[in-house]
Amino acid sequence: MKPFLAAVLPLLLGFCLDCLIGDPYSLPHPIRLIGTAIAKLEVFFRKRLPTRECLAGTLLGMMVLALSTILPAALLAVCYHIHLWLGIAVESVLCCYLLAAKCLRDESMKVHAALTKGDVEGARQAVSMIVGRDTDVLDERGIIKAAVETVAENTSDGVTAPMVYIMLGGAVGGFFYKAANTMDSMLGYKNDKYLHFGRFVAKLDDVLNFIPSRLTALLMIAAAFLLGLDGKGACRIWRRDRLNHASPNSAQTEAVCAGALGVMLAGDAYYFGQLYRKPTIGDNLRPIENEDICRANALMYVTALLMLLLCAAGRAVLWGVIL
Repeated sequence: MKPFLAAVLPLLLGFCLDCLIGDPYSLPHPIRLIGTAIAKLEVFFRKRLPTRECLAGTLLGMMVLALSTILPAALLAVCYHIHLWLGIAVESVLCCYLLAAKCLRDESMKVHAALTKGDVEGARQAVSMIVGRDTDVLDERGIIKAAVETVAENTSDGVTAPMVYIMLGGAVGGFFYKAANTMDSMLGYKNDKYLHFGRFVAKLDDVLNFIPSRLTALLMIAAAFLLGLDGKGACRIWRRDRLNHASPNSAQTEAVCAGALGVMLAGDAYYFGQLYRKPTIGDNLRPIENEDICRANALMYVTALLMLLLCAAGRAVLWGVIL
């Protein structure tokens, strides 16, 4: 019974905590600390290896991964040594920090709320907090599309993929994944500044997300059927458009979401003032609307619940527990 509790409870309780309280802005967040470490180490390695950007970025990546796994591993070792329930409690909180379902929902619904009030500028400001593209050129439909896309993509990056790595390695495995994903979000750009410096972390993130993104897409198709959305369309668009992105993983869930909603996502976008030509995802069966943000969040939560059940069962099996 004890191995079962230690194996499964932190993931289940962590998800419940995330759904209830999310990420309180008043408390220190370990992922933000990882982001601070990345920024400081970038300055450090660029100064010491100014002409060897690939090596500098690789060393940064390895150091961040080491720190992000050794520190939580040491903390959990001490807590579990003191008492099983202390270890479970601390690991549950760490798992909560690794999951971003409530944060993703809350931030995207700020866009929805602003548009409901007719405040397009407020919606533009809200969506700028959750997307990397330039938002000052977006009209109302562009704002909605950006919000839906980020919910769809981050269903995997921010919710289900961490669950997969928690299943494989507990909270320590989750922190390994989140460190790599955070580095990619900060350094993985294909521009002059990061093309070489961020190559290692970008490739690592692609590898780590390869299976979780595809598994999430399949579960999202099931979620579309469960929610009464266009499950057949979700499957069709996923099969057709799942690779319509520079990343091998990002379009997996975007394609499912576009098909389930019957809208067109992606396409050309501005980043740092420069237009990037990108293929579209989905069919333009109807204009995108504000309520699609709510539908995308519903897809995210049902997909997360399906992945939670799958990963909890997988974690128990990995610990040698017969369910």
